[in-house]
Amino acid sequence: METASRPVEKFEIAGRSVGPGRPAYLIAEMSANHGGRYEDAVAIIHAAKESGADAIKLQTYTADTITLDVDAPEFLAAGALWRGRKLHSLYQEAYTPWDWQPKLAEVAAEVGIDWFSSPFDPTAVDFLEEIDCPVYKIASFELVDLPLIRKAAATGKPLIMSTGMASLSEIDAAVDAARSAGAAGAALLKCTSAYPASPAEANLRTIPHLAAAFGVPAGLSDHTLGTAVPVAAVALGATVIEKHFTLSRDTPGPDSAFSLEPAEFRQMVDAVRVAEAALGTVRYGVTDDSKASRRMRRSLYVTKDVRRGERFTAENVRSVRPGFGLPPESFDEAALRVAATDVTAGTPLSWSLLGARADATEGT
Repeated sequence: METASRPVEKFEIAGRSVGPGRPAYLIAEMSANHGGRYEDAVAIIHAAKESGADAIKLQTYTADTITLDVDAPEFLAAGALWRGRKLHSLYQEAYTPWDWQPKLAEVAAEVGIDWFSSPFDPTAVDFLEEIDCPVYKIASFELVDLPLIRKAAATGKPLIMSTGMASLSEIDAAVDAARSAGAAGAALLKCTSAYPASPAEANLRTIPHLAAAFGVPAGLSDHTLGTAVPVAAVALGATVIEKHFTLSRDTPGPDSAFSLEPAEFRQMVDAVRVAEAALGTVRYGVTDDSKASRRMRRSLYVTKDVRRGERFTAENVRSVRPGFGLPPESFDEAALRVAATDVTAGTPLSWSLLGARADATEGT
């Protein structure tokens, strides 16, 4: 595939622009952290809004649409948290009932937070279209399911796709499928498909490469513990951040161990916004905050009383703070001159104090 740098195409989610130059779009992933309790799902939406999230994300599948109820070794989960568990029972525990989702969308609208979901099969896309899902998330394991991507893209909505274990060519195929099927924009999220993931395997430098290679906003779907990795991702240009969100890690659940609690999510949001402000633009010279400090730069001052006609030398002029005298680079010129008038110690040297060249006065 062609990997030359491409201009990044922004897109909108519910009227909000996503991409370079815009604040990072911060997603709280509910996943299974509701624990099968509708009231907790509602509480998570409220807490996500209060914690500064821009969006709450659901997952739309059933155990039967995502896997098979088969007793075979290949249908057992891998990974430290779930190793050995039967996939069907794990997904049965983790899924968000479909009849909740229209009501949760209404709750999100009431509290003023975007909502959307990850569909895992075509029936989920059809269902989510009925409740006007504004954007679709393609999970990392589904990135190779090009028919699913085309189905979601054909709705004319934008797609956010996690890259997970995908190769560059697989990502290229997924982006091409989304574009050719009519998606109203796409974003790619760097994702390490481990739960939890090690920061050492985050490889965040991939984020700007994704944006340049595919011409889409790039970001991070993060499964590491803590908030440092998402903040670092924003510093590298991430414009979308997804992080699992729970009311409390003390509540048992398939995803709670690597999810952020509300206070932690707020810390991440605040740190991301500080990082964005600190990035600023390419700029040299005096900033508004540093104007007052400019007076403390070094400049030339007279260090001993100098009589009119006396030559300026290193014995009576030095570069010191503050900066109200001539710049230090002017010393060589000053050393060629005599004082135009009597000058007292502590006076900033200025052009008006410099008289004739010393060699012109010698012998007169």
